[in-house]
Amino acid sequence: MGIFSKFGLGLKKTRDVMNNRIEDVLGAYEEITDDFYDDLEEALIMGDIGMQTATDIVDALRKRVLIGDVRNPKHAKMIISEIIAEMIDGGEDMGLITIPSIILVIGVNGVGKTTTIGKLAAMYKKQGKKVILGAADTFRAAAIEQLEVWAERAGVDIVKHKEGADPAAVVYDTISAGVARDCDIIICDTAGRLHNKKNLMDELSKIYRVVEKELPYADREILLVLDATTGQNAVNQAKEFMNVAELTGIALTKLDGTARGGVVLTIKNELKLPVKFIGVGEQIDDLQPFRPKVFAKALFEDTSTSFEDEE
Repeated sequence: MGIFSKFGLGLKKTRDVMNNRIEDVLGAYEEITDDFYDDLEEALIMGDIGMQTATDIVDALRKRVLIGDVRNPKHAKMIISEIIAEMIDGGEDMGLITIPSIILVIGVNGVGKTTTIGKLAAMYKKQGKKVILGAADTFRAAAIEQLEVWAERAGVDIVKHKEGADPAAVVYDTISAGVARDCDIIICDTAGRLHNKKNLMDELSKIYRVVEKELPYADREILLVLDATTGQNAVNQAKEFMNVAELTGIALTKLDGTARGGVVLTIKNELKLPVKFIGVGEQIDDLQPFRPKVFAKALFEDTSTSFEDEE
């Protein structure tokens, strides 16, 4: 199944809600007026896009309508799709070139962090890369056990310590093993909590120092995993983590199970954090690299039956 199909199926609930609301606005007006813009902005906000981002989209639409002398509201839909694609474009590519490269994954318990790591491992292995996992979320024993299950499913190595062990020590041992085994990608599960920001900051700082010392020239990504079903609460969670972690991007899970996919726009537009991956199903290959144009298209069109693909 190609990217268009995956995105189309994964965004069905979001598309059904957002598209219906926008179509209602488009059908209510014979020409574009100030009231049209007000109603459109409200429809976007109701689609869980966020007030500031909805305003930015409508402001951009106003300018393009004026420049293009567009009067028919139905013509505005394609323009909105183009605006959204441009708004969320940029920074989504991982760019992991060095051998090894390292990915640190952060996120509270319950968002799908461990599952995301397992799917990342499977994706990179399918690309022919050698992957090793590090179970550095040592606060919760189940996190270590779950990561072991995913490592086995993906067919990759894993480094683990006992529950309560020093996370930085796990990262150190994982890097050492990864270098010794000529791994291409090192993926480390890290902090799964936000209850004590100082402890979390200290823990992450120690991990960063280990990575800097052991892999000073390696490409690195620090991914925050968020649950799309929480909508704007995911944005608030991202803000909290941004205060304590040097995030480079977002992996947004459970997108297929919610109508709140508009949160992608808020994350990129307001927090300036690129979405790197989206989860559009429960299968091991249902974690998809984020593609802005495909996403914007799937917000308004059912692309699930498309046989096109995008590299």
